[in-house]
Amino acid sequence: MVWSIGCSADYHAGKVQKGLQGDKMTVGTVQREIKVGMSSAEVAEALGSPNIVTTDEQRREVWVYDKIATDVAASKGYWTLLLLGQEAGSASKSQRTLTIIIKFDEDKKVRDFAYHTSRF
Repeated sequence: MVWSIGCSADYHAGKVQKGLQGDKMTVGTVQREIKVGMSSAEVAEALGSPNIVTTDEQRREVWVYDKIATDVAASKGYWTLLLLGQEAGSASKSQRTLTIIIKFDEDKKVRDFAYHTSRF
């Protein structure tokens, strides 16, 4: 009689759409780093390049940062006895988003900022 039993676990976290200073941007980073009155150069140094640059109705710049991260976890197990066997597995996937909107005044200084985060 020959038995074979095994299992494996694969985990992949942080399949991240990069571009915002790696994958470390969080609400805490924004709260800690961004202040009203900062120059646009200081914002770029703290957060990197924005995904979107646009203007409002008074032609003042608005920067938008969008970050999307996907976490995937998977596991499986199996057993065999000669020619008989069975395999089972499971997987889960979750996504996180972070959107940051920074509004500048006529002198390219931060006049307001907002952020939104979600997980699903």
